[in-house]
Order: sequence, then structure tokens, then C-alpha cells
Amino acid sequence: MILQVNDINVYYGTIHAVKSVSFEVAEGEIVTLIGANGAGKSTILKTVSGLMRSKTGSILFLDEQIQKMPPYRIVERGLAHVPEGRRVFMDMTVRENLDMGSFTQPGDISAAFDHVYKHFPRLKERQKQIAGTLSGGEQQMLAISRALMSNPKLLMMDEPSMGLSPILVEQVFEIIADLGKEGTTILLVEQNAHMALSIADRAYVIELGKVALSGTGTELAESDDIRKAYLGG
Repeated sequence: MILQVNDINVYYGTIHAVKSVSFEVAEGEIVTLIGANGAGKSTILKTVSGLMRSKTGSILFLDEQIQKMPPYRIVERGLAHVPEGRRVFMDMTVRENLDMGSFTQPGDISAAFDHVYKHFPRLKERQKQIAGTLSGGEQQMLAISRALMSNPKLLMMDEPSMGLSPILVEQVFEIIADLGKEGTTILLVEQNAHMALSIADRAYVIELGKVALSGTGTELAESDDIRKAYLGG
């Protein structure tokens, strides 16, 4: 397993946000966490990437305990986190943003640029443009691309479809699916359960900070309970 999360409990002050959550991600999988807004999904990703701390349990990344590591050390080990809200460097160019994503990579990074521009040709056209002048969809593409520049062994994405038009949502999910087919291991947090389950190998339903259900993407997409709760059916 690339990632093994076991019995994590995370608090915001006295609020118990994540309750005894355990899950795993195998190499080459797309795994998604779905659930309502406020269920604890983003907190789980922040805890894996070292931005928050669990009071219990363990987080193993490539068989190494990372629970108490600072975030930059976790990035150096090959875990990249695309945060909710994109968080690109607005006053820097597209190219400079991508350079920032490659800070853990020694030597020639031209292959990383080629890989990013293959999936996001629009960014190549706009590489000298200031990131703050890009559209919301282009900023999301830049945020994903910046993470890919670190050549991650695990790519975590938090709500990549948020605020995008339906056409752009489809484009972003096509790209995520293509990355998965290339062998990129992906952990995806997404409120658009229909799109997330359509590309996921496996999925976990998070409700009120707990894992309420798990299964393959197809199994959960075909579940009556999931359809009623998250798919509008």
C-alpha cells in the first residue's frame, strides 16, 4: 500500500471533526472520499499531508510513519496536495508557479514540464501570464499541474471541481482519469459524487467525521442509499 491511514482522530478545539477514520490507497489506484460539506473530508487530507495532527493512530506513506513529520518533509517523500480553493501564487506567472512545484526535484525538470503541458496545453500557451489573471478553470489546472511538477508518488486533490462550469468539470475529470490510466496514484476528495465515483477504483463515504461505507466506485454508484443521498436518484 502507498498510504495506510489507521484510526485517526482530529479535533478543531473541542470539535471532534474526524472520528476513528481508517482507509488505504494502493499503488495505481484512484480512491475517492465522498460526503456532504463539513463531513470531515478536507480535514482528513490536511492530516495526511501534515497540516493538521491526529491525536491517535498512524499514517504510513510508503511504509514510513509520517504522522509527526512537517509538511515539507512529506512533500519531499513524494506526496503532493492540491488544496481546496486552488491557492495558486496569484502575482507570479504560470511558469513561476510550476517552478515552485518542482522545488523538491533536483536537476533537469524539462520532462516534468513536458508531462504537464501534454495534459494542460492551455498552460503552455499562457506560461508567461500572471496566474491571477487566469480564469477559475485555468487556475485549477495550474494548481493540479504545480503538484504534478513534484513527480508525486501520491497526488491528493481536494474538491477540484469546485466553482467550475459543467463543461470544465468534465474536462478536469477526464484529465484526472487519464492521469490514473498513466499510473498516477490519486486520492480525491469531491462533493460531486457522480463524477468522483465514475472514475474511482474504490471509494469511502464520510459522514459526520466517520467512514460510513466503502466499496468499489461502481458498487457505491449503484447503491440505492448512495443514489438517494448523493446522486439525486
